[in-house]
Amino acid sequence: MAEYLKIYEENPNPKAIETVVKVLKRGGLIIYPTDTVYGLGCDITNMKALEKVARIKGIKLEKSNFSFVCHDLSNLSDYVKQIDTGVFKILKRALPGAYTFILPGSKSLPNPFKKRKTVGIRVPDNEIALELVKQLGNPIISTSIRDEDEILEYTTDPELILEKWGNLVDLVIDGGYGGNEASTIVDLSQDSPVIVREGKGSLEIF
Repeated sequence: MAEYLKIYEENPNPKAIETVVKVLKRGGLIIYPTDTVYGLGCDITNMKALEKVARIKGIKLEKSNFSFVCHDLSNLSDYVKQIDTGVFKILKRALPGAYTFILPGSKSLPNPFKKRKTVGIRVPDNEIALELVKQLGNPIISTSIRDEDEILEYTTDPELILEKWGNLVDLVIDGGYGGNEASTIVDLSQDSPVIVREGKGSLEIF
């Protein structure tokens, strides 16, 4: 059964963050809060962990649409081709926030994603998620955890998440009740922004 760890979003406990980072570094899978729904994540550099996440989601790793959760825009150049000033201004204005931005992928993407033309980048407005990525030192691969319930698309109660996912992951963070609205997905890989999915992030900034 997964370890269950309560972390408060305001001033996340450094020791607790350290515990989670250790799990990530040894190839563990975590469920953690974002500014939208709870996410299933692992260290982007750990191949075995990436394969586990893909297996849980029932998809091939190469065909997955996992988001790269970053701490800020500074490590964007590791994964994204050079972007123009207009696109950078949009990112600056929107992040951290409830958006996933689709951007042209660079040649230095991790192996499983090398053939991708685009990548989804997230910088969530959630201190727990941001601190985890910061302390880990590289992005977390992330995917929303969905609910089989037809009415509730996403599970929001951390205790229920533990009950349901506890045997599949190594650690579940209780960061309080999650949201049940996913991020707004915006494709910035074209000449002008294209809204792929309307979610929590406001469209007014576009």
